[in-house]
Amino acid sequence: MPVRAVVFAYHDVGVRCLDVLVEHGVAVPLVVTHRDAPGERIWFASVAARAAQHGLETVMPESPDSPALARRIRSLAPDFLFSFYYRRMLPPELLAIPARGAFNMHGSLLPKYRGRSPVNWAILCGEQETGATLHEMTEKPDAGRIVDQDAVPIGPDDCAVDVFRRVTEAAARVLGRSLPGLIDGRATLQPQDLARGSYFGGRKPEDGRIDWRQSAERIHNLVRAVAPPFPGAFTDLPAGRLHIYRSKRLGPAPGTLSAPRLIAAPGASSPHAVCGDGASLALLELALDGAPLSAEAFRARFGDEPVPLPLH
Repeated sequence: MPVRAVVFAYHDVGVRCLDVLVEHGVAVPLVVTHRDAPGERIWFASVAARAAQHGLETVMPESPDSPALARRIRSLAPDFLFSFYYRRMLPPELLAIPARGAFNMHGSLLPKYRGRSPVNWAILCGEQETGATLHEMTEKPDAGRIVDQDAVPIGPDDCAVDVFRRVTEAAARVLGRSLPGLIDGRATLQPQDLARGSYFGGRKPEDGRIDWRQSAERIHNLVRAVAPPFPGAFTDLPAGRLHIYRSKRLGPAPGTLSAPRLIAAPGASSPHAVCGDGASLALLELALDGAPLSAEAFRARFGDEPVPLPLH
């Protein structure tokens, strides 16, 4: 009789990990996912659509705390319960149901970056690597024993979506490696030392507001961390809201120009920003009030004189 697993899943990681379960012959009698949130930019694959391709039943409850959902899962008598980028914490009542345990796939190298938006936070904090970790679920978020993890690099100009794609593939590798040991009971789980990591909360569009008093490196990391398909880094000018979608670190600003300022030098391929530490960023992709803004259009709008940036 095949091993049975109830799967809570969403996003690209959910799709890839669901595929891995099916490829390994795990029976999935139920997939629990989310309805796409109205107004959210859906740039990732659909778990509901992939489950339908596999012929799997899918439900989309408003909350995983539903007593009816718990009764349904209990009636299925699953060996495992898996959560793959499902957006809600699962209650202890659900975690206690599977005979062989409940496991979550998290998008960081635990115990670092427990909590929400781990890829975005890792980039914002200037990390050079992150990864995917399969761990046992407990009442405390992302705190259970680790089954396995896999690292991926973060390049100096990588944006969150670039890194997230690598994390998605790392998650599939980790799950594929881990399933045989979990199924036959040979897996050795390692406790986490939570003191070696931190918990991070969710991020909102307003968190993309640039503090120009910060260093060029810090601002560049913010741009990368929230670049599209995320809401983007921005600053408010008298002319409107300027979004910076892509940047590149440069050296110290030429001359004695005081920071922070925007510069659109004649002949330059892109405007530059002088940041709080006196170093510069090339602003490679911009939009003003939602409309793309080339270097030529920037110069036509703002002229050749340095443009002061808000300090707040």
